[in-house]
Amino acid sequence: MNMPQPAAQPRNPLHGLTLEAIVTQLADHYGWQELGTLIPVRCFTHEPSVGSSLKFLRRTPWARDKVESLYLFMLREQKRHAKGTGTQD
Repeated sequence: MNMPQPAAQPRNPLHGLTLEAIVTQLADHYGWQELGTLIPVRCFTHEPSVGSSLKFLRRTPWARDKVESLYLFMLREQKRHAKGTGTQD
């Protein structure tokens, strides 16, 4: 039995990214304190770490959706900022 190949997703910025990469980039960009303010979940507000965040987010779909949405927002803001300053990433 041949499994169908997944469709290419060239315009999906989340395609090919791991949850760990997303959480790490958000923590680097915002810092844990700001991340906990933007998404008030315990894994970001009390002794935050990438490992504890991954455990929580993998079993909590609504929180993972919020993290992915914030990541997409961050990308849009970075792109907007880059265009405004005349530099490109």
